[in-house]
Amino acid sequence: MRDVVIVGAGHNALVAACYLARAGLDVEVVERREVVGGAVSTVERFPGYQMDVGSSAHIMVRHTGIVEDLDLAAVGLVYQDLDPWGFAPFGDQALTFWGDLDATCASIEKVCGAKDAEAYQRFVDDWADRNTRIFEAFQAPPTGANLGRHLWSVGRSTGLDGMELSRQFLTSGDALLDEHFDDERLKTAMAWLGAQSGPPTHEAATADLVGWNALLHRRPPGHPVGGSGMLSVALARRFEALGGTVRLNDGCARIYVRDGKVRGIATDSGERIAATAVLAGCHVLTTFELVDDLPPALAQRVNRSIRVGNGIGMVVRLATNDLPHYPAAEGEQPWRALQLLAPSRNFLRRAHGEFSAGLPPSAPAALAMTFSAFDDTLAPPGKHNVTVWGQWHPYELSNGETWDAIAEREGTKLVEAVDAAAPGFAASVERMHVQTPLDLERELGLRRGNVMHVEMSLDQMFAWRPLPELAGYRTPLDGLYLTGASTHPGGGVFGASGRSAANVLLADRNKARRWWR
Repeated sequence: MRDVVIVGAGHNALVAACYLARAGLDVEVVERREVVGGAVSTVERFPGYQMDVGSSAHIMVRHTGIVEDLDLAAVGLVYQDLDPWGFAPFGDQALTFWGDLDATCASIEKVCGAKDAEAYQRFVDDWADRNTRIFEAFQAPPTGANLGRHLWSVGRSTGLDGMELSRQFLTSGDALLDEHFDDERLKTAMAWLGAQSGPPTHEAATADLVGWNALLHRRPPGHPVGGSGMLSVALARRFEALGGTVRLNDGCARIYVRDGKVRGIATDSGERIAATAVLAGCHVLTTFELVDDLPPALAQRVNRSIRVGNGIGMVVRLATNDLPHYPAAEGEQPWRALQLLAPSRNFLRRAHGEFSAGLPPSAPAALAMTFSAFDDTLAPPGKHNVTVWGQWHPYELSNGETWDAIAEREGTKLVEAVDAAAPGFAASVERMHVQTPLDLERELGLRRGNVMHVEMSLDQMFAWRPLPELAGYRTPLDGLYLTGASTHPGGGVFGASGRSAANVLLADRNKARRWWR
C-alpha cells in the first residue's frame, strides 16, 4: 500500500510529490499523458521545434523559493531572465519595462512625459511592497489566521485606514490606473499585462491584477532553457531521486471511497493501487467525477457552485524563418520581453465585449513571446519558434460556429496582430499549430478551455477557492486532498499550492499518529 497516490503530474502535483517524498512517504504519481507537467510541458510539435504546450513565462514560482529549496538547478533546471520583461509598441514609439526601475521610468518619460514616469516610480514602490506581503498569504493555506496576519501587515505598511485600503483593492484595475496616470498608452500596457489572469481590468476588484506586476521589478519572469516543461522535468527528477515513482500513459480512472474514507485508485489500465491518501492535482470537477462513492449533496454543490467560466483565450505556436522586427524598438529588438500588442484599453474592452457575447474577437489582443531568440534548443538552426497568446476567446460560441471549423481563421488573426506591429512577420511563418479553447480542454483537461481551471474572480480566490469547504486542500472525504490551479492561490506557474497541500497532508498524518499513540 502506498502512503499517497497523486493524480496527475502537473507542476503543483510534482511539487507536492517532492515534499511528501522528502518527508519519507511512499508516493506514486499517475499521469495519463506521455510527459510530465500538465500545462507546464514542452513537446516537439514539428521536427526540431520544442514548443510549450501551455504556459511559457514563469513568474510566481521564481518568487516562492521552491526552485532553490528543492535544488532544481542540480537536476538540470536553468532559467533565463526575461529582461526587459515587457515591450508595448504604439505606432513609432514603444514602452519598455525592465527589471531596473530607473530604466523603465526613463522609457516612460520619453514616451509619456516626466509626470507619468514619476507616478510609475511611486506606484511600483507602493504596490510592490503591498504584494510582497500579499505573496506571503499566497504561500500558506488560506485560513482566517493566515490571511488576516498577512493582510493586516499590508494595512500597517501603507498607513491607510481599512476603508481606504479596501476601496483601493476592490476598485477596478482601470480605475486604479486612472487615479495614477495620464497617458493612455501606459495605462493600456499595464492593463493588458494585468488581464493575463482572465478578468478584464474594467471589472471590480481587479486593481491588484495591475498592482501585482510591480513585483516584476524585483525579479523578472524567466523561461527555462529547453522550454517551459523543463521545470516539470526537473521536479520529476528530484521526486524520483527522493524515492518517488512516476507512472506515465496510465492515468487515474477511479478514486475508491468506502465509508467516507479514500482507499486508493484504479488506473486506466485496470491496475488498483491501494493508498492511505489520494492527492488530486487535476481539475477540481474532474477530481470529483473520478470519485466512485460521492455523496449526492457534495456532487450537486461542486457542479452548481464552482464557476469555470467560458474560457479565456487561445494560442498559436509558430515555426518561422525570422523573428518579429518592431520599427518602434530602439536599439536591440525586444525579443526577451513579453510583447504586449494592444493599441488601447477600448480595444481590450471591445475584445472582451465580443467574448461576453459568445463571439471570437474581431481583433484579438495579443501577447507574443520569442524565446528562440536566446535559446537555440527550441528551433532548428536558422529557424525560430514564436508563441502568440490571445484574449478573449469563448469556449462556447453563440453564433453557431465550431472551434474545429474556425481554428485556422482565428489563429491567423493572432499572426496578423503581430504583423500589424512588426510588418513582414506574417511572411516568416512556415507552420502554425493552433490551440483553441476546445483544444486546451482536449489535450490538457482544462475544462471549458480555462487555463486557470476556475475563474480568478474575487469570489473564487483565497478562502473561497474553489469553495469555502474545499479551500484548505482538504475535502469532506477522509484522505482525499486537492492541489493545482483549482485551489489557493490559483492559476499560473506557481507551485505554492503543491507545497501547501503537502504540508496540510503531512500535518493531518502526524496528528493521526499522535492520536493513536
